[in-house]
Amino acid sequence: KQWSQRRVREAVVSTQSTGNKNVYSSVELPGVGDTPVAIQVTLPDQPDCRGGNFTIKIKFATKIDMSCLEQILKGTGFGDVPQETLVLADIVVRHFPSLRYTVAGRGLFQKPTKDSKHVLSPFTEMWSGIYTSARPSNMGLVLNVDESHTAFYQAQAVLDFMVGHLDLRQGINANYSLRDSDRASLEKQLKFLKVSVVHQAHKRQYRVEKLTKETVSQLSFDVDGQRMSISQYFKKHYNYTLKYPNLPCVWVSPREKKTYLPLEVCHIVEGQRCVRKLTPNETSSMIRATAKKPHIRKQCTDGQLQKMEYAKDPFVKQFGFQVDQTMVQVKGKVLDAPKVGYANQSTAQPNAGVWDNRGKQFFKPVNIKNWAILMFPGQNQCQTNDVKAFCEMLIKVGRDNGMQIAQPSLVKYLRENEVENVCREILQKSGGNIDLVYCILPRNSAGVYPRIKNVFENVNCISTQCMELKNLKPPKPQTVGNILQKINTKIGGTNNIAADMMNIPLFKRPVIIMGADNSHPAQGEGNRPSITAVVGSMDRHACRYGTQISVQKTDGKKTHSYIIEDIGKLVKNTLIKFYQSVKIKPERIIFYRDGLSEGQYHHVMMYEVSEIKKACASLEVGYNPPITYVVCQKRHHTRLYCANPRDAQDRSGNVPAGTVVDRDITSPVNFDFYLNSHQGIQGTNKPAKYTVLVDENKMPADMLYTMTYHLCHVYARCTRSVSVPAPVYYARLATERAREHLGKFVFDDSDGASSTVSGGAGRGRGGPNIEEVLRAISPHDNTKNKMYWV
Repeated sequence: KQWSQRRVREAVVSTQSTGNKNVYSSVELPGVGDTPVAIQVTLPDQPDCRGGNFTIKIKFATKIDMSCLEQILKGTGFGDVPQETLVLADIVVRHFPSLRYTVAGRGLFQKPTKDSKHVLSPFTEMWSGIYTSARPSNMGLVLNVDESHTAFYQAQAVLDFMVGHLDLRQGINANYSLRDSDRASLEKQLKFLKVSVVHQAHKRQYRVEKLTKETVSQLSFDVDGQRMSISQYFKKHYNYTLKYPNLPCVWVSPREKKTYLPLEVCHIVEGQRCVRKLTPNETSSMIRATAKKPHIRKQCTDGQLQKMEYAKDPFVKQFGFQVDQTMVQVKGKVLDAPKVGYANQSTAQPNAGVWDNRGKQFFKPVNIKNWAILMFPGQNQCQTNDVKAFCEMLIKVGRDNGMQIAQPSLVKYLRENEVENVCREILQKSGGNIDLVYCILPRNSAGVYPRIKNVFENVNCISTQCMELKNLKPPKPQTVGNILQKINTKIGGTNNIAADMMNIPLFKRPVIIMGADNSHPAQGEGNRPSITAVVGSMDRHACRYGTQISVQKTDGKKTHSYIIEDIGKLVKNTLIKFYQSVKIKPERIIFYRDGLSEGQYHHVMMYEVSEIKKACASLEVGYNPPITYVVCQKRHHTRLYCANPRDAQDRSGNVPAGTVVDRDITSPVNFDFYLNSHQGIQGTNKPAKYTVLVDENKMPADMLYTMTYHLCHVYARCTRSVSVPAPVYYARLATERAREHLGKFVFDDSDGASSTVSGGAGRGRGGPNIEEVLRAISPHDNTKNKMYWV
């Protein structure tokens, strides 16, 4: 509609818009040069904006030379891939489908039909679509395509949304009012959503800023010198009688205009992606709906790709692109799984990523001499005989695994508000010598869990293990065995090792394996800080890890530093802990970095590797161990399917555990590879992508593949290989545990101001500073040497 002038209209088929100020054309637009050209355009009213006369100014910006990309793809060019060429390719390929689909990030989604609709909650539903991204590879420019699913808000009345969110099963009447806590909760869910109105013939759309503290009956304003309430105004101007005078109004943007709309006249606009973190129920419902076996997922992806109609796409044709709609075939190889070592030199051989530890004892079992068991559910739910039977099973299975576990020294029922008092009681009776506190939690334990972890682990350095009530009765040996794997690891033991890893030449000399993650708050979580964690191996087998935690400021406006700012300090402390544990300095550093996207590689690597080297130099003059810096990615859309179904290793039809792809679809510039290291439990596996940005150790590719795969076999929670190396997994667990402790702080979602709840460490509206938050989430100094997050 904007290109109504003839000189622009002539180029409309070759013009692409990115949704911001950039326009791309395959030909020079007549009359458009370095001087801005003004074009007068008249637009009609739209649901989300008013129409009128507008002036559009266009000027020439730059010419994109696609030959640079072509030379790099052919191997004759130098340097990095020009990002502007990939941006252009993405826009061209996506533009025509975007006219028919709802765009959300890199995904193109269609509204589900009545028969295909999948409801996630009373206010969200799942939409399916396709992800596309143009990527450079060793076989040329490829289009990364994957079936995509995400949550969208259901189009519904805001009142219905409120009833569902607040679980008002009896509905509401004309006298219903919201408590302050319910209003704040509802405001958090509605904030920034688009709503339309029902009291006007023109269904204009607005964006929600917040909810008013005043109700409809309390709000009034001057109209032609006369004071008028919201209800009176709607009756006089729209002949609309409001039914719920005790509910708040929606304050819509722009905020400075103070436009208030009663909840009952607002409807949530269709096609809005849910960007907040999904609830556990929504997540489980999404997983159940999207977990498809590989051959089914491939068929769905192919079907979505056909809907793109690239053969009929005028923009693809105008820009000289062609899209081959068949999946590329690549060659891969399957690595041998390492033998898994247990006590007394016994081993287990993984089969399809899984092994059996029955009849074997932990590689390094730790005895439990003094421990307590605490029950938070009442005796009517958690009976004494059931607790006793569980303890006996724990002792028996522990003995089978090489652990000597005594009878508990304290068995006690308690309430959530008694945690601190019971902790003091345990310390007094044990003289501070307590090995473990075992906690049985009620079904809804979201509040008590972080309190237990904070009081026992962060403050008093006491290892804890929590278990939901549903696992108490009857006690199952397999469940108890899984729990003991966590307990043995937490109190200083080692469950198993990857025995063959010691045969890798790199491990002939002292080496430290590190994992790092930088976890950012989800959208809508306001001014919550980013949390960073670095874990480092503390033994020669790379099975025991110590932890360092830090926090980083954020402005609450989607801006987070992806650099780990304290990386030097965290690595320095980790190296010191390694020396104290192993009694020798590491001669090599292998650093696995999680939480990065490709656009951040170079900038983050340059800073963090430099800081790691400074940390090493600060420990001893001339200390400069070679570093291998590897980025590990799981947030990508590359899937591997067996060309021959008979090559699939497990019943799900996934590619075998240990499959490596290091050619064709990999980068023409960087050293990267894909590794599927785990067996599929449900759905289609996603391989991890590894990009080596620095390799001062000059590791042969096969050595790096093997080491990475072996590290996937030392994850302490289970007897199966996992999807990423254990230190990467552990760094994630450490940040997640730290984030649990942010619950004591209340962060303002709008302007970044913070306060704390009763008993918190904050300072009112000024909020807690970074040091206060760090103290609140950091474990006890002695706990840092334990794998408390397992």
